[in-house]
Order: sequence, then structure tokens, then C-alpha cells
Amino acid sequence: MPQVVAATDPNSPRSDQTDLAPASDSDHELADEVTRSAPSWLLSLVIHLIVLLILALLTSPMPEGFQNLVVEFGIAERSDDDASELDLSSPIMNETIEATEDALTETMVEADVVELFEDVETFEQADIQPEQLGPGSVSITKPMFGGRTGAMRNALMAMYGATPETQEAVKLGLAWLKRQQTSRGHWQLDGPYDNGANTDNSCAATAMALLAFAGDGNTHLEGPYREEVHRGVKALIQMQDRTGFMATKTRGNDRAYAQAQATIALCELYGMTKDSWLRGYAQLAIDYAFTAQGPGGGWRYRPREPGDMSVTGWYVMAVQSAMAAGLEVKDSQVREISNFLDSVSVYNGAAYSYQPGQGVAKTALTAEGLLCRQYLGWDRGHPSMSDGLSLLQEQAPFDTNNQNVYCWYYETQAFHHYGGFHWKWWNDQMKVKLPALQIRDGQERGSWAPQRDAWSIGGRLYTTCMSIYCLEVYYRHLPLYDHAE
Repeated sequence: MPQVVAATDPNSPRSDQTDLAPASDSDHELADEVTRSAPSWLLSLVIHLIVLLILALLTSPMPEGFQNLVVEFGIAERSDDDASELDLSSPIMNETIEATEDALTETMVEADVVELFEDVETFEQADIQPEQLGPGSVSITKPMFGGRTGAMRNALMAMYGATPETQEAVKLGLAWLKRQQTSRGHWQLDGPYDNGANTDNSCAATAMALLAFAGDGNTHLEGPYREEVHRGVKALIQMQDRTGFMATKTRGNDRAYAQAQATIALCELYGMTKDSWLRGYAQLAIDYAFTAQGPGGGWRYRPREPGDMSVTGWYVMAVQSAMAAGLEVKDSQVREISNFLDSVSVYNGAAYSYQPGQGVAKTALTAEGLLCRQYLGWDRGHPSMSDGLSLLQEQAPFDTNNQNVYCWYYETQAFHHYGGFHWKWWNDQMKVKLPALQIRDGQERGSWAPQRDAWSIGGRLYTTCMSIYCLEVYYRHLPLYDHAE
């Protein structure tokens, strides 16, 4: 074993003088024999230990009077530890040993070692180079929410043009949502913040808040907002009846929207965690969705009612989330959704109307319909897909003088999945203008005001959640297509 002897002031008394005595000839002969018979790995280990000890001593504070350093390599007097029996495997510990924080603090030694790692660059999440990575340079795999954390998230943000401003806007938005959670774990559409909706819809508000947190990688098991998500999902589950319906306290036509949004939230959180506790509730919710599906393949305000494009779009996302999570879905009823989309399509599927037979295209519904087509299997090269997105570019640009978060929500997703020139054109506007609309001062800091929006009836929480979804788009759902442009 190597022995390190530090000589301090030469005039000071020493207790280890015998360690420095000259070795006899027999000692040298024995040392030579051991050195020749020692395995190469042991010699390498000893040399590396000596180097590390020298570096540690050189970088450690030296006591006053320190003048000489002697490193002695020789044969230990004790022969209890045979090098041939050295076990390099990890020791088996019967008990976990925890070091206290104080102990760690006392034994830490400050050392300036930057020059040893000058080729290593640290990655700061805020330092994003938009579109630094070319399309196809990252392997994209399912599930659809697999890019919300870790290295994949960072790569997606760089690839699709996120900025420090979009990240900061999401951060502030989630902080605002946290402040609005009630003591019972749910959220409300009508307050306690300013400019809430005229009526409450706790089911929809809770589901939308949970989707915003989940979109940024938070679940009830992990993430900086895991406690808020845990309380929220428990509140949502407490609303669910034995049929899977959760919007029991919601009035009127809003019940269908709230139920679809709550179903998405449960399916996504189960898909992200695979928590067996949550699976039954998520499965029950998606079972209800297929029970409520209308005869033409769509959904509307009441179960089994002929569908409309608006409600159907939310349920399509619920079905896709359930499929990505590995829940049981009815393939035959999934295929019926395409029949409904055919019935509301205009211009050979490039645009979409509200209900079958109307034949009047609406911009928001066109974006919603195209997104549904993407999830239900249309190829990127489908002529109507390109025509529809070009139509949206012409007639529904990102215009802050004509705010419409509902339309922006669907356009952002459809352009993102499609990629290429269409996405770059949209994102160049959205990533600058949408954060600029966020409130940055006062008690509503982090939210988006609803007054000028086409859907102001939804209130501040609605516009805030929809805006957050848009700014999470870079990683919220994995892109569906390999982009050729």
C-alpha cells in the first residue's frame, strides 16, 4: 500500500522518524520480487492513486510551515490484505448509511479545477438556439407525450424554435394557475381572479389547469407542481360517477366540453405515469366517451346526439390520448370519426363547417378538423392537408388585433405537426406576439386577459390555459410527421 508522509517544519519534533530509515538489502530484494510479480492493473492503480493524492495536496490549503512532501512507496509491514484477493465489486450493504448535511459541509475542499474540463460546456435550458437541429436529427417515438421532459424536450425546443421568452411565459402562467387552486384542490372558471367567466365550471377549469401542468411535464408523481397536480386529479376523480361522467355539476351545453377535457387530463396523466391507481378512472372516462358518441361518428352536447365539429375535436384528443396511454378503445368507433369529418368537410376536406350539411367553412373549425385528420391517419402529403393549411395562412394569421385563443390553439398544433414552411411562418409570429400579450405586473401576473378575445366568455383561466398550451407546443405532443422540408 502507498504511504504518504508530509514533513512540516524540519525543526519540529517528529513521531515517525523510523519511516524514513534506509531500507536493508534484503528489503530491496523482497520489494523487487513483489514488484515483478504484481499484476499490471495493481501498479496502474497505485500510480493513479499517487497522482490523485498529489493533486489533492497541491489544491488543498497548506498549513503554515509546510515545506517538504515525501511520497513513499513500499511494502506494508502487515500482510493481512492480500492484493490477489482484492474485491473490486460493489459492497453489499445491509443498511443504508446517510451522511448528514453538516458532515458533508465539513469535509468538502474547494479547488479550482476549471482548467481540467475546459472542453466541457454546460447546457443552460434558457439558452435555446431556434431551429438549431435540422428535421429528422432526433428520433421521435410514441407515446405522444413522451417529449415533455429530459433531453428529448430540450432537443424538441431547439428543433422547433422555442425561445427563452416562450419558456418564461409558460413558467409565469403555471405560477398564476398555482395561485388560483382552491383549498379543495379544484379550479374555477369564475374566479377568484379578475375577469372570470359568468358561471362556474369546476370540471372544465380543473381539467384545463391539469392539462397545462401536464403539458410542461408535471404529474401527480413528479415535477415541481406534483402536489398541485395530485390535489387536482383527486378533485377530478371525486367528480366522476359510476358511468365515468365527471361534469355532473356543470350546466347546459358546457357539460360536453368539460367531460371531454377531463377525459384528456385523466388519460394523459395515466399515460405519463402508468400509475395503476389512475388507470381505472381513465378507462371509465374513455368508455363513457364511446357511449356518448353520436350515430354519425361525432359528439355533441348530449349523449348519442348527432355531432358538431367543436365538441368532436375535444373528444378526438381524448381518444388519441387514451390510445397513446395504452387504454382499451373501440377501433370500429374510432373509424366512425372519419365518417363524421367527411360529413362536415368543405372543399374536398381542406376546410370544415360546424355541422353536417351546412357547407360553410369556419377558420377555427378548419384548424380543428385538419388536426383531427392528422391524428386519424391522413398522410402529410395529402393534397387537402396542404390546401387547408395554406387557406389558414391566408385567412387566419396570428393577429393580435383579432384575438381568438380557440383558433390559435388548433392552428398552433396543426402547423406544428405539419412542420416546414407553414410551421416556421406561424411560429415566427406566435412565439413573439403571444408572450407579449401576457400580464407581467400585479396580482394577475402570468395570466392572459380575456376582454379582447373572441372567447372572452370563458374568462381569464380559459384564455390563460389555451395560451399556455400554445407555448408548450414544442414538446407537449410529439410531431406526427417526419418533415421533408
